Amino acid sequence: MTQSAPERVIAPGGGVAGTTRRGQAVKFTVLFALAVLFLLPMYVLIVTGFKPFAEATAAGAWSLPQVWSVEGWVTAWEALAPGMYNSVMVAVPSAVISATLGSMNGFVMARWRFPGADTVFTLFLFGMFIPYQAVMIPLQQMLVSANLMGGVLPLILAHTVYGIPICTLIFRNYYASIPQTLIEAARVDGAGMLRTYASVVLPVSAPAFAVTLIWQFTSAWNDFLFAVFLTGPNSWPVTVQLNNVAGSMVVPYNQQMAAAILASLPTLIVYLVLGRYFMRGLMAGALKG
Repeated sequence: MTQSAPERVIAPGGGVAGTTRRGQAVKFTVLFALAVLFLLPMYVLIVTGFKPFAEATAAGAWSLPQVWSVEGWVTAWEALAPGMYNSVMVAVPSAVISATLGSMNGFVMARWRFPGADTVFTLFLFGMFIPYQAVMIPLQQMLVSANLMGGVLPLILAHTVYGIPICTLIFRNYYASIPQTLIEAARVDGAGMLRTYASVVLPVSAPAFAVTLIWQFTSAWNDFLFAVFLTGPNSWPVTVQLNNVAGSMVVPYNQQMAAAILASLPTLIVYLVLGRYFMRGLMAGALKG
């Protein structure tokens, strides 16, 4: 009878298990250090925002407030409130319209082939690489000729048009991953292009819409160049108002830090609300080339 080889005994904390634990410890240590490094500016913004004006000007940026005050937050909100409203009026329609049009374009490009489809799609992609500066003067002249300058409408039009190419790309790649059998089944049942889009494709488009809405909302909310060129003082969005929260001789650091936090809150809320759908969109192929 053949004698089996003796089993190896691995000492506690040694061998493969010990190596795995050490690797995990190193990984979590590095991730924790990176998280702390990433959150340090946020810490400075928050603690400085709660300092009184004199303390924020004289004290170090890392120290906690000796006297906690909301003076900077109140003043910052009063300065930013009109701009926050204008930014919402720009970012929400721009994101919704460009995402909707991009969804329709992406469906046609992915599932309904027609002569010259590749050329049309290439032209759409070309629109992604046109910088704002290249069209700023012609766009302004065109809007002046159309008597559209001075309100939020020029910003909505500009961000909608600029958002259509990237939204089309995202939806085209996403719809290309939908099984062809679903599209063919709809055609067999007599559904045309619009019926197939509304009944079959649109109900499964939530992840791609999450990606495009977050992308477009953030882009429109953070825009500064278009806002300066295409709007007037009464229609300035929050980015322009944030730039104006500054003193002439002495910089009110507490107001500036509080204003920066307030201006970034809407985009943070959008990511928190749609974040899980955003990740599903990424994993489902919404951003695959």
